[in-house]
Amino acid sequence: MKKAFLYIIALMPMITMAQVDRTKAPAPSPAPPIQLGKPTAYTLPNGLKVFVVQNSKLPRVSASLTIDMDGIIEGDKTGITSMAGSLLRRGTAKMSKAQLDEEIDFLGASINTSSQSASASSLKNNFPKVFALMSDVVLRPALPSAELEKIRKNELSELQSNKDDPGAISDNVSNRLTFGKNHPYGDIATEKTISNVKLDDIKKYFATYWKPNNAYLVFVGAIAPEEARQLAVQYFGAWQKGVVPKPVYKTPQASAKTFIALIDRPSSVQSNINFICPVELKPGAPDAIPASVMDNLLGGGSSGRLFQNLREKYGFTYGAYSSLNTDRLIGKFEANASVRNEKTDSAIGQFLYEFNKMRTESFTETEVNNMKSYLSGGFARSLENPGTIAQFALNIARYNLPADYYQNYLRNLSNVNTDVVAEMAKKYIMPGRMVIVIVGNAKQIAAGLEKYGEVKYFDVYGNEVAAPVVKKVDASVTPESIIQKAANATGSAEAMAAITDIDMNGEASLMGQSFSVNQKYVLPGTYLSAMSMKGMVLQSKMLKDGKYTMSMQGQSQEGDEQDKEEIDEDAAFFTDAYMLKKGGYKFEMGTIEKVEGKDAYAVNIKTPTGREYTNYYDVANGLKVKSSTVEDAGPAGKVTVQIYFGEYKTINGIQVPSKVLIDQGALKIDMNFKDIKVNGGLKADDIK
Repeated sequence: MKKAFLYIIALMPMITMAQVDRTKAPAPSPAPPIQLGKPTAYTLPNGLKVFVVQNSKLPRVSASLTIDMDGIIEGDKTGITSMAGSLLRRGTAKMSKAQLDEEIDFLGASINTSSQSASASSLKNNFPKVFALMSDVVLRPALPSAELEKIRKNELSELQSNKDDPGAISDNVSNRLTFGKNHPYGDIATEKTISNVKLDDIKKYFATYWKPNNAYLVFVGAIAPEEARQLAVQYFGAWQKGVVPKPVYKTPQASAKTFIALIDRPSSVQSNINFICPVELKPGAPDAIPASVMDNLLGGGSSGRLFQNLREKYGFTYGAYSSLNTDRLIGKFEANASVRNEKTDSAIGQFLYEFNKMRTESFTETEVNNMKSYLSGGFARSLENPGTIAQFALNIARYNLPADYYQNYLRNLSNVNTDVVAEMAKKYIMPGRMVIVIVGNAKQIAAGLEKYGEVKYFDVYGNEVAAPVVKKVDASVTPESIIQKAANATGSAEAMAAITDIDMNGEASLMGQSFSVNQKYVLPGTYLSAMSMKGMVLQSKMLKDGKYTMSMQGQSQEGDEQDKEEIDEDAAFFTDAYMLKKGGYKFEMGTIEKVEGKDAYAVNIKTPTGREYTNYYDVANGLKVKSSTVEDAGPAGKVTVQIYFGEYKTINGIQVPSKVLIDQGALKIDMNFKDIKVNGGLKADDIK
């Protein structure tokens, strides 16, 4: 009997399985209840709101101070807040920046500041000392003028770099056209606005907005609520409250109709496309959760419709995404991708196709339920971090959310259905009222874009400009005549024939690092180009006794035929004359384009081994001012490498460029040759 009972138990799973109808998907389980830890919360007499989330799994404590503001219009001094945030960390009334850094390192801690926050983190035993340092940084900053000038220099350097960064350009123009000059989110920093910022402006910013009654202090980690209270009172209790301005801004409106904002970047081999539209969607609004489901279905990742279309189906891009952001002042919808120039028109069409499909075609229960499961999982995983509980408490306080907002998150998420998602798509995706910001080569991509809306041109700061004018080359001008003029401008035939050797020494800067550069020529046929740091050669290429060698960080290799051909061109020094004499080069006339503000002939060149590049020659004086080529950067795709030649000097009857800039977009090498010797007695044996 006992044995028979065991047999029945063993058969139970199969009996149960036999009774399940596998043709129907199981109904979703009800949302599980969430038990969120409740932080200890209190307000100091000066109005500082404090939250404490105790978690002793690790012996670490962190504290963050957040100023409750959405932004201010900085106008002709845009840069005040970001520079203020950086300057705050540059020393206190008691310590210089170096002393502060040393003390923080000694305590094994970190202290960081930004325009609207300060934070500190360390092991529990050191935290009281670290928190005291943080209070000094916030309440008694040194704000040294010398450090402000260093920050200004860094900001200006970054601005210069951003002028050629398609992503940074797109952000600037998108924000300016979406929010406008009279809104904090429409501010754009320029060289002029950064230069306008004075130390008194920064002091005024802190004195006006950094008040305890306008701030939140959050502790997370191995700290008891009472201990946190004592620290808060001891170090921030005497902070004087005050009246903080609460400016009101006009709510930005979506464009009356979609138009194209095109920023011409001739070096681009890809178009950076960004669709943007302001939306009124505040944090915690009833639409926030269902709208996030809709947005993730459209472009939340590799499973999103945009990704599946533009990458998986058509191969236009490495990725296409969208985002729908909530905000107290004004939210925004964005969708973006970087696509090959020749696919710009088609990609925009597919974006709009997916936008309209979201608005007009119904969603399936399966895709909506799968997305809800994905978002539920992400929410559940976030609860493993004690900092999440602190962030929830901060959000509830800042955005005036219901106290149980996050406890009810999964329940509200589970209530989202296909009809609600469709409603969100119709409400927040507005394909007829978007600005389509494109950063790319206008000459290659502009044709045909007008079918999506009026095409307007803008500079990198969002100012409308005239469309670029393509200047035609006079029929009497040929590529060969341009290159011959360049050769003549470099030096007369007699002057070039008299040159036996050239030795160029200088410095190069790359990402804040300085290097030594040296180029040696013994004509004809002996050449060395090397870049080194502190006596160590980082890279070099050499031609000597008919042997070609290239070295990168000590690893030598003999180049292929194209590498050898390129070294031959460099070794000739008078490259234009060399190409005409060598033969086998094919030249094609381009247009007249602006290089550094001056007209230049573009000549497309194909070498005997099949290399292709474009040289640009100053229309007025004939000298080569730029060379551009497209290189394969592997997984990063194609990259345009531009070499600028400037500040020519006349030495022994020939023109020698003393400044050379190698521009690979985010990577720039700026070379300045300060010591140039021509016919100085350099011998082939000197080149090693």
